[in-house]
Amino acid sequence: MIRHKIELLAACCAAAIAAPAFAAQNDPAANYPTKPVRFICPFAPGAGTDLTARTIAQKLGEKFGQQFVVDNRTGAGGAIGVDTVAKAIPDGYTIGLISASNSVNAATNPGLPYDMQKDLQGISQASSLFYVMYTHPSVPVKNTKELIAYAKANPGKMNFGSSGNNTLQHFSGELFNHMAGVKMVHVPYKGTAAVIPAMLAGEVQLGFGSLIGTRAQMQAGKLRGLAITAGKRSPSVDLPTIAEAGLPGYEVDQWYGVIASSKVPQPIVRKLNGAIVEALRQQDVVQRLATDGSTPVGSSPEQFNAHIRAEIAKWKKLVKEANLALQNG
Repeated sequence: MIRHKIELLAACCAAAIAAPAFAAQNDPAANYPTKPVRFICPFAPGAGTDLTARTIAQKLGEKFGQQFVVDNRTGAGGAIGVDTVAKAIPDGYTIGLISASNSVNAATNPGLPYDMQKDLQGISQASSLFYVMYTHPSVPVKNTKELIAYAKANPGKMNFGSSGNNTLQHFSGELFNHMAGVKMVHVPYKGTAAVIPAMLAGEVQLGFGSLIGTRAQMQAGKLRGLAITAGKRSPSVDLPTIAEAGLPGYEVDQWYGVIASSKVPQPIVRKLNGAIVEALRQQDVVQRLATDGSTPVGSSPEQFNAHIRAEIAKWKKLVKEANLALQNG
């Protein structure tokens, strides 16, 4: 009898020890991560995407005790980096940061090697960010209404610069053209950094850029900020929105968000989502992102996936309604 009880006790102990191991085997997020995680940033170091990726990566590293290594995989309007995430082993050890420009790319480029809505999934929208619409001081306009009037009086004579064809900056200008009924000519450059020198050289008269990229030039009087593309005013800069300043309904959000392959197990996605949302609520993160004019969001995976779908649909609609002739590069 005693021997039977001892054997029964031993069996119970063995089961108790085995239960956590069994649970871990069936829950891929139980011990995740057990090694460094690659965090793909599809744009160049120093850009807003890079700042956001490194801010989040640092906090995730602190949370999990593993390195989240930012890997800048640039090229093809961000498509190379996104494709790297889409085709990575779906174990949660490769994630990425995308921006609104990637939704424009998905809406306009049928030749992408991935399907944004089928091959990828959202983990969380990280932040919301506006563009500043700015001009050279030599342009005789001081607000949005004057810009519209001047552009209508000079059809085809005003140029707006962007970081490239089919980028969010490009479509910010095309949306303005369409909604205001004006015909400013798009001039693409290889990257955001090239637009301001082009404006100072007189090649373009209008631009859309991040606050971090335009603030110093505006403060020096070399550029004139007219308005911001956000849906509401920002405490980061004393400028009205384009919508309230003369073009009701206009809004462009240069958002950032974290993604993974669509095949990454949901327990891992949920674990990452919780950590990202927690990080975005920390005051030092809020302050750091504010330097770029960004406002932390921290949405659920479902909310972010819905947002991506809505953004792709928005830009597809613009292409159709404005009858835009799209070009690559």
